Amino acid sequence: MTHRNLLQAKGWGAPEDDGKESHRSIPVPKSGSWLWKLLAFSGPGYLVAVGYMDPGNWATDLVGGSSFGYKLLSVILLSSLAAILLQYLSAKLGIATGRDLAELTRESVSKPIAIFLWLMAEIMIIACDLAEVIGTAVALELLFGIPILWGVIITALDVFLLLYLQKKGLRLLEALVVCLIAIIAVSLGIDVVLSHPHFLGVLSGFVPARAIFTNKDMLYVAIGIIGATVMPHNLYLHSALSQTRTYEETPEGKKQAIFYTGVDSAIALSFAFVINAVILILSAAAFNAHGLTEVTDIRNAYTLLAPLLGAGGAAILFAIALLAAGQNSTVTGTMAGQIIMEGFLQLRITPWLRRVITRGLAIIPAILFIVYFGANNVTELLVFSQVILSVQLPFAMIPLVLFTGNAKRMGNFVNARWLQTLAVFVAVVITGLNVWLVLSVFA
Repeated sequence: MTHRNLLQAKGWGAPEDDGKESHRSIPVPKSGSWLWKLLAFSGPGYLVAVGYMDPGNWATDLVGGSSFGYKLLSVILLSSLAAILLQYLSAKLGIATGRDLAELTRESVSKPIAIFLWLMAEIMIIACDLAEVIGTAVALELLFGIPILWGVIITALDVFLLLYLQKKGLRLLEALVVCLIAIIAVSLGIDVVLSHPHFLGVLSGFVPARAIFTNKDMLYVAIGIIGATVMPHNLYLHSALSQTRTYEETPEGKKQAIFYTGVDSAIALSFAFVINAVILILSAAAFNAHGLTEVTDIRNAYTLLAPLLGAGGAAILFAIALLAAGQNSTVTGTMAGQIIMEGFLQLRITPWLRRVITRGLAIIPAILFIVYFGANNVTELLVFSQVILSVQLPFAMIPLVLFTGNAKRMGNFVNARWLQTLAVFVAVVITGLNVWLVLSVFA
């Protein structure tokens, strides 16, 4: 069964007139204004964008803002631009070839290497789910006083919520994700206004500072932000989601689909960039500006926000946004995991079993960590999950760059020379920085 049948089986597709199952289920107008076409293609970008504003991003952005003020805003900007480029290539790969990244990788390597890459991808999915479990559990503790350990166990219930939503179709999931992004944006927006950030300081923060490279601690946090921003599972996911629209299977139809899908993901990831920047700005204005340069725990940030901002609801809005971020990110975890398993192994398991296995593999280490080290150290586990994601990124990013630069694979849609050069540069830099980060952590 190919990923087309998989999407159909999950309720994302519909049978065609000739009886064949097709994943291209969401209609696209063949005529009309560009706005209607853009709206038809809008959705996959937002499903991908949620991975760029998950609790792992919160942890690194909070540390960056409290420790170094606005100076690391330039890192968020540059890493977001890199993410826009890589997600564009992922969507382009799916539309141009009719196959997702996992499928193409399996077809291009030997079976042992394919199994190894699948295992790496599974570790990546578990690490991503772990961040969502911890983030949701922390938010439940902040809002309702539920102990972290019980919060982790409660997160298992979202399995049933996600399965229900999947049965209702992809469009409902996309709408839910957009609503949750809006909740995050409004909640954090109010908090950042109350924090009264320094306008000129914010503007100067978007200009790369020399200190980022000369200050080892700042460089470490900067690389952590990059590792938390560019999410490897999204590269697999976007290459499949980009094929859910009923674009015409012609060069012109594919060209149009690539354009509108690229615009969709650029807009969605721009929202993710703004949210990440707002978290860092909030941390810099509320903590660093008041001499609190060591706020490295999400719960400490919550406790300090209300008295510093002078508004009792500020901390509650912060926790609501965190809860929305955790739930938002969990929506795409199973989707990516199912696509990865089908693509690498040509093996499909039912969505509920896939979700139970993935969530169980995330909950078990979280429970063991909390029992052994205590609930006060969960942020360390959150950061460690981002390090794992950093290790996995090259395994998805490098094949993506190679495939989209291969004329035999892409045909007329192969990357232009300037685009391929830029993509290779981004891949080399991110891989090098992630290797440095991992070596530093273990050292």
